[in-house]
Amino acid sequence: MKVVIAGGTGFLGRPLAEALAADGREVVVLTRGDARDKAPGSKSGLRFVSWNPSVEGGAWAAEIAGAAVVNLAGESIAARRWTAAQKQRIVESRVRATQSLARAIRAATPSALVLINGSAVGYYGPLHDEVVREDHAAGSDFLSGVCRRWESEAVEGVGGATRVACIRTGLALEKDGGALERMLIPFKLGVGGPLGSDRQYWP
Repeated sequence: MKVVIAGGTGFLGRPLAEALAADGREVVVLTRGDARDKAPGSKSGLRFVSWNPSVEGGAWAAEIAGAAVVNLAGESIAARRWTAAQKQRIVESRVRATQSLARAIRAATPSALVLINGSAVGYYGPLHDEVVREDHAAGSDFLSGVCRRWESEAVEGVGGATRVACIRTGLALEKDGGALERMLIPFKLGVGGPLGSDRQYWP
């Protein structure tokens, strides 16, 4: 099966792409950079195709037909301070990428088998130690709004021919990026220690 991954060079997408390729899948990574720059150093089984979410169609869109599509594209929420401009980038990067993929899926023949679209447990808002089910109502804070918009673009944009699954991931921890890399900085500087009341809940 061919798997097309948008965001396949990011924190979550990179290990996913490599694992799928190692499992023998044909993996196409949509990259906003120049695909030619990535091809020589790519691992066996990975193919990079240039993608511009702001431009409709193109060579990348032909890869969608009959494939499983994974959308993990979007500005990192841990990259920098949440200024008004950065919050706008977080929203728009996800919306534009999802709209672009949804248009390509609707136009593809045959249609994509499935769209697995990123989302996050931030959908539910801060709930402390409350246990929630998938059908729990969405929260009302900034991240909840991002997730609601992101999921809506996927579910409503693709149409009925392709199955859509929105994956609400929690905090992913790894030494080479994401939240943990930034959290380790004060410890490496010798000033790390307990923070808060020890009642902070992580999904």
